[in-house]
Amino acid sequence: MKLHSTAPVGLNTFTGYGVGYVVVNAARHTRSLVVLPDRVITDWSASTFEALDARHLAPLVDCGLEILLLGTGDRLRFPAPGILRPLVEAGVGVEVMDVPAACRTYNILAAESRRVGAALLLG
Repeated sequence: MKLHSTAPVGLNTFTGYGVGYVVVNAARHTRSLVVLPDRVITDWSASTFEALDARHLAPLVDCGLEILLLGTGDRLRFPAPGILRPLVEAGVGVEVMDVPAACRTYNILAAESRRVGAALLLG
């Protein structure tokens, strides 16, 4: 599906997504990644929902986020509470959803100038 950005120029936005991929600013990504308004982290060490642990999310605490959208693949799956603990303890709101919902929600929040990030598990 293609998305049309309404966010201010210069911010990262999702411009499309499909099974096993997302498109950020017209660049296609097929590996798990973190998208922030000002940068894209393509070397995120998380790969699959099953392998996700707190060590993958802990570095995101220092990104200055108000909210993190955790995209758990093509379907919604909730991680164990301990996995989200580093973010929760730092006061970062966490919303868990499937990847397509995370892409759409990220674009809306980024357009509102919210400090949002999307950590997407594509594997």
